Amino acid sequence: MQTTFEVRYAASPNDVKSYDTQKLRNEFLIDSLMKPNAIHFVYTHYDRYMAGSAVPTNSPLKLETVDVLKSEFFLERRELGIINVGEQGTVSVDGTDYVLDHKEALYVGQGNKDITFSSTSADKPAKFYLNSAPAHKAFPTKKIGTDDVEVIELGAPETANARTLRKYIVNTVVDVCQLQMGMTTLKPGSSWNTMPAHTHDRRMEVYFYFEVPEDQAVCHFMGQPQETRHIWMANDQAVISPPWSIHSGSGTSSYTFIWGMAGENLDYGDMDHCKINELR
Repeated sequence: MQTTFEVRYAASPNDVKSYDTQKLRNEFLIDSLMKPNAIHFVYTHYDRYMAGSAVPTNSPLKLETVDVLKSEFFLERRELGIINVGEQGTVSVDGTDYVLDHKEALYVGQGNKDITFSSTSADKPAKFYLNSAPAHKAFPTKKIGTDDVEVIELGAPETANARTLRKYIVNTVVDVCQLQMGMTTLKPGSSWNTMPAHTHDRRMEVYFYFEVPEDQAVCHFMGQPQETRHIWMANDQAVISPPWSIHSGSGTSSYTFIWGMAGENLDYGDMDHCKINELR
């Protein structure tokens, strides 16, 4: 088997109040991504979302179904979002090849059976970050280049949160069922992402942090607005954000992160904002 997985169950905010550091990391941190020559997923019971990676080196990797899906093939009832955070690679979807350069994306619709990942160079492999959610309808596969995204400028230098948000897989760019993915890059001198913080009880989210220098870190904040917790994170790690939780972070250096969402609606602006001076 080239595709492996692990399962994370949903947790009540009342239970999370009692978690120590290691328990919090065990439940929400995903530190098993970007392993060479492997496809690995974490299946979370928050909206049945899956976050994973594929890093092909000397030979292509085939996306296989996993036991938890109880399906004939991986995308029998699912859609898939892919963003390449490594060097150039190719995703083959039922015989059609899509070449993805650094920070290019691909949406793969429900019903596609044969998905393989390969790198142009084994020494400088592609690093495909993968998100998947249940789908109710088959939409066409579509490549999203860096010029195809929607760009939003957010924050300000005065509040250390000036950042550029790029919407890759959203319903204004590509037809999707419920999956949404995008990328946020902090500007020089800024460290805070998604601040002011918010929650959205209609959907869950996963943050994947990358371009974090080896000797630096990102402190990710989660929890209910009046009962926050934090998780220190390194490069190529992700964190699960339940619907009841804020999701915000601050780095000790520059960094980039990919956000992925699924849930009840596709309204990107559906957020319940939290006042900074009311966070606890």
